[in-house]
Amino acid sequence: MSALRLGTRGSPLALTQSALVREALGVRGLEVEVDVIQTTGDRDRSTALSRIGGKGLFTKELDLALLEERIDFAVHSLKDLPTEGEPGLALAVVPEREDPRDVLIGPGGRTGRTTLDGLARGSRVGTSSLRRRALARAFRPDWEVDDIRGNLDTRIGKVDRGEWDAIVVAAAGVRRLGLWNRVGEALERTAWLPAPGQGALGLVTRADDRATRNALDPLDHPLSRAAVRAERAVLAALGGGCQTPVGALGLTYEGGIRLWGLVASVDGKRVVRGDLTGGIGDPESLGLGLADLLRRRGADELLEENAPAPPVSHP
Repeated sequence: MSALRLGTRGSPLALTQSALVREALGVRGLEVEVDVIQTTGDRDRSTALSRIGGKGLFTKELDLALLEERIDFAVHSLKDLPTEGEPGLALAVVPEREDPRDVLIGPGGRTGRTTLDGLARGSRVGTSSLRRRALARAFRPDWEVDDIRGNLDTRIGKVDRGEWDAIVVAAAGVRRLGLWNRVGEALERTAWLPAPGQGALGLVTRADDRATRNALDPLDHPLSRAAVRAERAVLAALGGGCQTPVGALGLTYEGGIRLWGLVASVDGKRVVRGDLTGGIGDPESLGLGLADLLRRRGADELLEENAPAPPVSHP
């Protein structure tokens, strides 16, 4: 088989994640060439993600490259993948998941750890997602919480310079970039629910490219795939995306999945929560059941209130 062409975003985290996949395939004797492709979300690094508008902010250009056969597969952070896939493409592989939690990072060199309870009243805390913003306001309504964009090292630099008191980011990216020593606190995963699919990678191929799918298949991790299928089913049923504060987490055990979910108001004053347990063989049904439970508890009202503002147009 000729070298596989891997498509990826150009951020340090995306390149690190792609390197991990390339290394894992190399161990299996497969040669991989990397093609860096800039996405809509990469071009605009100042506007809040919830204001850019549309789905696939970090995936559309990679989807096009796949459909035009310029690459053979794309490596994504699974939380960035829309639940409605592009026709002709398939989520072929979900490798073993990294830590799904969110973490709190404060200034370097400060005595003591930066924690959720320990940050002073009125602290300025940055995050790039509406879900994290809503949860921060729910847990600490006294904080000043606002949007922060940029690569992880850029955001940490802003904290160290005193522009922010702390940031909330995904644990998986921190681990993959070797920055775990900067973490003040890892936030409890079933209370502070992550984004659906957070911590997992998604390898996308053309649906009819059986040769590439077969080559990638040894990297698939069935338990991780089942968990994120359940989480993404919740998100799909609720019609959510990066413009809606929705969290979900599936944890597998022998023969089953425990699935937690939430929908929040942007101001964090109202949070609808629920959890269900089901068989591992049909994670989508479990996700649909949890979405229905959340709707019965009032999620629809929050989803309507959180309807996005008109998107920022891009030439």
